[in-house]
Formats: sequence, C-alpha cells, structure tokens
Amino acid sequence: MASTLNAQSRILDASQIRQKITRIAFEIYEHNFEEAELVLVGVAPNGYVLAELLQQELQKISPITLHLHRLKLNKTVPTKESLSLTPELQNLQNKVVILVDDVLNTGRTLAYSLPLFLNAQASKIEIATLINRHHTLFPVAATYTGYSLATTLNEHIEVSFPEDGNFGAYLS
Repeated sequence: MASTLNAQSRILDASQIRQKITRIAFEIYEHNFEEAELVLVGVAPNGYVLAELLQQELQKISPITLHLHRLKLNKTVPTKESLSLTPELQNLQNKVVILVDDVLNTGRTLAYSLPLFLNAQASKIEIATLINRHHTLFPVAATYTGYSLATTLNEHIEVSFPEDGNFGAYLS
C-alpha cells in the first residue's frame, strides 16, 4: 500500500493533518463550550481514527465529557447492511452528536447514518471531516472542515492513518 500512496500526489502531510485536527477541535469547543457532554461518532475505519484524534485534542483544551463511538456501515451500498455502533448508544436525548469521517464526497455515508441519531432525539448533529470535496449528492454539509478541495469526479482522495503517525492525504 505504501508504494501506491507514494505514487499519488500528497495533498496533506502528517504535520498539516495534525494542525487541521487541532483547529477542528478548537472550533468544536467554541461552538459547544456550554455543553457538558459531546458524543463523537467516527465512521469506520478512517473516520473513527479521526474521531479518536479529535477526542485527544478536545481533552487537552476543554472540560467537556467526551463519548467515542465507532460506526460501521457499507459505504458503497448503505442500505444493504444494517448500521453497527460500538459501544451501543445509551441516551442521546438532548446531547450533541458530532459525526466524523475522513472525506466528505457525495454525502451518502453520512446521510444514511443520520436517522440513527435523529431517532435517538439528539439535540444537535454536527459533521466534522478532514477533507471536503464538494461533490455532495445528498443534503449533507460539513460543520467543521479541515481542508476544502475542489476535485474532478474522476479523482480520488485517500487518507492514511498508519500507527507510526506518518499520516497523509493523497490525491489520485
């Protein structure tokens, strides 16, 4: 996989990604400073890693209690399989949910996951994404965006979060 990533154009390196995560965390705190709790839900796999990193940054700058969940769904055909959330949600009533994914492309993944939180009566649902491509086909908009990038429909963005911390975002 590393040779494939090296052949692509790097659009964000590890330090730039960390900087964007820090900025998003400050924005989340600024918009939710009156909240006692926030629920971060990361879309697996990369959205969950991004949510973990956001949680770490938020813990450094705010007293807000954070709950982290992993959302699994079939990104290609979201209606084919049911959503899986771990750990299971307890009570979302009157809580703020921040849905996190690495790249916002068509909005399909996020649109299909929203009913889970709407049915649980969350007080507010926000979306955080590292990269927004602006090709949405569904009525989904990011509340927090690390990097906004206009691409063609044929181009692809891949975000890599290896354990060694050498993060990168690549355009092909």
